[in-house]
Amino acid sequence: MHLRTLFATLTPMALVLSLSAQTPAAPKLEFPQASPSTVIKQRVGITDIEVNFARPSKKGRVIFGGLVPYDQRWRTGANNATKLTFSTAVKINGAAIPAGTYELFTIPGKAEWTIIIHKNMSQWGDYQYDEKNDVVRFKAKPVALPTTMETFAIGFSDLRDSSATFYLAWENVRVPMKLEVDVVGMLVPQIEAAMAAEGGKKPYVPAAMFYFENNLDLKKAIAWMDAGLAENPKAFWFIYRKGLILQKMGDKAGALAAAQQSMALASQAQGAIKDEYVRLNQALIDSLK
Repeated sequence: MHLRTLFATLTPMALVLSLSAQTPAAPKLEFPQASPSTVIKQRVGITDIEVNFARPSKKGRVIFGGLVPYDQRWRTGANNATKLTFSTAVKINGAAIPAGTYELFTIPGKAEWTIIIHKNMSQWGDYQYDEKNDVVRFKAKPVALPTTMETFAIGFSDLRDSSATFYLAWENVRVPMKLEVDVVGMLVPQIEAAMAAEGGKKPYVPAAMFYFENNLDLKKAIAWMDAGLAENPKAFWFIYRKGLILQKMGDKAGALAAAQQSMALASQAQGAIKDEYVRLNQALIDSLK
């Protein structure tokens, strides 16, 4: 049947359905975000930190003193206000911040920045900002970057069990801040409770090493290490660590005996672990001379 004749025989509704069946649907388009959304997660000690922000790019513009004016409040990113979440209390540049979710704002300056930790209002930009909702304000010193950073970044570096460097960076500026967590204050009561509990497997070796690394009660550390070794007496990697504890306690003879025992057991192993612990024990022995 000729197409014109076919259309003439169709009702209006049938004609619409026929035409729509022949017309392809418009493709669903997705365009690049001008400032892509980013989530960064970082653990410091036993504290989980999450940063949720959008990352604008320089794109040939002057950023600080231009797009981001000096001495004016900045959303510190793009789009929604940047959010910070801490699973425990922290300190940043000495300012105490309880566990929770917050918004981050800043006031950039040529020589000094003001960092603002604000209650979480789930706001776009800083249009609902109210100073009465500030949790803390503190100062931070910017440092010059050797090369230009195209895209705004927030990150963490210099990670330790109880601290890290939390930084903002864009264009030719980096703003480092010292982030601290009281890992000893939080973890020691938990360790002591675990060790005092009746029954159940106890974390002897991790607890011993935590006390060793944080200069806590070394008598407890060595007792826990011995308890861990009683469960696994041929674990030469634990015996080596026992030697480290004894060395810190000033027991050179005990440390030497542990290193020699670990060395002898490691020599019977195969592969890279053998080489690693022969080397580590030799270094410990040399340091005891």
